[in-house]
Amino acid sequence: MSFYDEMAATTLDLITEFGQPVTIRAFTVGEYDPETGTAPPDTITEQTAQGILLDFTGQEFQNNSLIKQGDKKLKIAAHGLEWAPDLLNKIIVQGHTWSIVPPLKEINPAGTPILYELQVRS
Repeated sequence: MSFYDEMAATTLDLITEFGQPVTIRAFTVGEYDPETGTAPPDTITEQTAQGILLDFTGQEFQNNSLIKQGDKKLKIAAHGLEWAPDLLNKIIVQGHTWSIVPPLKEINPAGTPILYELQVRS
């Protein structure tokens, strides 16, 4: 196991201990079939991750005009995820559904994903 793999595992352990379960929900739109004139129903794929939901600081509000009142910062451990979150996914935390707002940051030294930092909005 490389140094960064160990770092990713440690990140997961710490976020599991001090964070909470987070559901990442991906929607796949059914592809239109011109022969039948229909599209299959959309599919929903979910995975459970470990994350920490935080408020933005006053300094972050001053430095970033894209942050709106009520937005939160969500840090998700990358280790063990089946797929990485993207901007079209929805996030469910504490019974609330959040949308991901750009930018979505991936912390990946030496190409090993360790942490995803997202700005989420309800």
